[in-house]
Amino acid sequence: MSSNMKSAKDLLILVGKVLFSVWEAMVFSLIRKPRKNIAGEIVLITGTGSGLGRLLALQFAHLGAVLVLWDVNKEGNEETCKMVQKAGATRVHAYTCDCSRREEVYRVAEQVKKEVGDVSILINNAGIVIGKKFLDCPDEHLEKLFDVNFKALLWTYKAFLPAMVANDHGHLVCISSSAGLIGVNGLADYCASKFAAYGFAEAMFVEMYAQNKKGIKTTIVCPFFIRTGMFEGCKSSSLLLPILEPEYVVRKIVDAVLQERLYLYVPKFLYFAMFLKSIMPIRPALLISNYLGITKAMSGFTGQKKKN
Repeated sequence: MSSNMKSAKDLLILVGKVLFSVWEAMVFSLIRKPRKNIAGEIVLITGTGSGLGRLLALQFAHLGAVLVLWDVNKEGNEETCKMVQKAGATRVHAYTCDCSRREEVYRVAEQVKKEVGDVSILINNAGIVIGKKFLDCPDEHLEKLFDVNFKALLWTYKAFLPAMVANDHGHLVCISSSAGLIGVNGLADYCASKFAAYGFAEAMFVEMYAQNKKGIKTTIVCPFFIRTGMFEGCKSSSLLLPILEPEYVVRKIVDAVLQERLYLYVPKFLYFAMFLKSIMPIRPALLISNYLGITKAMSGFTGQKKKN
């Protein structure tokens, strides 16, 4: 067979696979994809001391997963552990871990492997926000933000991905943000960390694909502001971008994981917003952003109020 004929054949095969993939995606956009069974899977969630992490732990407890809870706040994490046990989880393990510290991540990860086993679902949820204009952010706060929001992904992947690769089985979940898709006034540092988390998670998905590790799935989550207290004081003047209820977001995340979806944007308007961003000139895009209130969303920011 000549090289030209082989190239033509390869091209036809590629076109066929692409058309089938598009058809499959269209079918599953109309019909719910079957949800996988995760009973017995070891699920590690970071940032479980409160908020979204706590609610995720409760949801996965109902699905029969073995839960590993990580948080720097020992008291809050142990409270979550008790709540998860009351919800019916028979195997739940709480560890105090500062995800911003590489050596601590590695140390606690080894402890988890010995005491619980190999993590098969890793959910990087821990995150912090400063909420100041960039020039008003102290350097040490910026470094801490990147350590928690981005670098923690590097260390947890290094710790738990090798076992997933060896078994060709696992699921990597990155809780990014709509601020990891579009720059937001007053959130330059947070946006940078979430853009980085999104890019890293997406690149690792491609890396697993290139290594033919089809059993390792990835889900990247980009929600708008959630009513957990983290973005207390933030407002949205548009019905298209409402402040989200945490219970609703958690249900969407769990459903996306069980259906092995790569991307989850909440609300759905974000999909359209990203399409507009890719085709629209900058001036009308800024006008629309201003109309939706995005440019002033952080104007009333007060942040999480610490307990006495």
